[in-house]
Amino acid sequence: MRHRVAGKKLHRSSGQRTALRRSLVTDLFRYERIQTTRAKAEAIRSQAERMITQAKRGLQAAEEEPAKGVHARRLAAAKLNDRKIVTKLFDEIAPRYMDRPGGYTRMLKLGLRKGDAASMVLLELVEE
Repeated sequence: MRHRVAGKKLHRSSGQRTALRRSLVTDLFRYERIQTTRAKAEAIRSQAERMITQAKRGLQAAEEEPAKGVHARRLAAAKLNDRKIVTKLFDEIAPRYMDRPGGYTRMLKLGLRKGDAASMVLLELVEE
């Protein structure tokens, strides 16, 4: 039974799965759009949206109490590979979505990959 088991395994060991998710989310924030398989996009979409929401809350909390803003940055840095991307998340991406209650990403279907017929999608951040 898979009761209360979150996430997809993606046919990888736990270390490989963690590294894959971390690199895909980092690249999504770096380029603001990535082309990947549908299964991988579905696996990282919720994590990316949670990180944007966390960054928004961190920015709001930093105005009242600076220590909470630092804490939010450190939590984001623990999940991303690059400190420059953490800065971009808090300085560029999160302020863009301050008035939006959710739904920061969109998946566009691209069709099947030629080699193995995997369903490909374009996962991108929604523009205002």
